[in-house]
Amino acid sequence: MHFILIGILFVAHGAFADENAPAAVPDTMAERVKACTICHGDEDKLGRDAYYPRIGGKPAGYLFNQLRNFRDGRRHYQPMAILLENMTDDYLLQIAEHFSSLQQPYPPPEQINIQSDEVKLAEQLVYNGDAQRDIPACSACHGDALMGVEPFIPGLLGLPRAYITAQMGGWRNGGLMRGQVPDCMSEIAKSLTDEETNAIAKWLAMQQVSGKPSPSSTLSPELAQRCNSIVMNNGAIK
Repeated sequence: MHFILIGILFVAHGAFADENAPAAVPDTMAERVKACTICHGDEDKLGRDAYYPRIGGKPAGYLFNQLRNFRDGRRHYQPMAILLENMTDDYLLQIAEHFSSLQQPYPPPEQINIQSDEVKLAEQLVYNGDAQRDIPACSACHGDALMGVEPFIPGLLGLPRAYITAQMGGWRNGGLMRGQVPDCMSEIAKSLTDEETNAIAKWLAMQQVSGKPSPSSTLSPELAQRCNSIVMNNGAIK
């Protein structure tokens, strides 16, 4: 009886240990970037968040540049800097390509009260710009469908109004989050009035997402040169 009891306890202990053993975690990029999806969301977390932008499906070159900018201090956000500080360019490129490959559903357009004069103003700037003030059309850089230009320029649709407004404010006011090194967007944003910025943010947030990023050949040489800090900072992009 004594030996039977020991045997039963041994089997029970083994079963208990197996139930409480840590599960094996696959060594995949999806597992490695879970620290990113805590804030930026993944396929299991598709809500609209005003200040943490969607990164799934954005051009790999754009994501790679932003990761390097955070790591190297050209953009300033301490949690991102700490997370990325010891990562190599090659590894940042792997992260960028992983998120770029994700195809996730977009949230529905926001329901916003917008006046007819705001719609007219936004559409003028989005599709035609203002040559007298050297403001290019949003579509000239971000594509006719406003879904970005591969591989460096992100789309403008599917973003919350609050996020668009905050980013425009960061560019206009030299905010640390957007970085202290001037680029084409900071120059353009500073040329816009508050009324224009608000109209554009409203209009973009209300649009249905459709279409795909445009090829790089659609970006004019003039705009490529003007925004060379974005489109030419390609490092290890293949």
